[in-house]
Amino acid sequence: MRNAFLILAALPLLAGCSVAKTAVDVAMVPVHVATAGVNAVVPSQKKADEKRGKEARKQDEERGKQIRLAEERCRKGQPLPTDNCATAQQH
Repeated sequence: MRNAFLILAALPLLAGCSVAKTAVDVAMVPVHVATAGVNAVVPSQKKADEKRGKEARKQDEERGKQIRLAEERCRKGQPLPTDNCATAQQH
């Protein structure tokens, strides 16, 4: 009987915790929405760094391709006016 009384006495306290937790959760909704909005608009630093690195690698690949094409034209004796065959022969 005593255990039943303790359980019945504790029910309002447990319900209060649930209500308090729900109130905190409801109060935090605007914070979560605002945070999600900011995260969606502002890219993270890591993503920005990855993007810059990818662009730099792409530019390096293109530069290397142009150098190889210029060297090939110089070897064949058909250089373009913009080709510097003296530099191309050093590579």
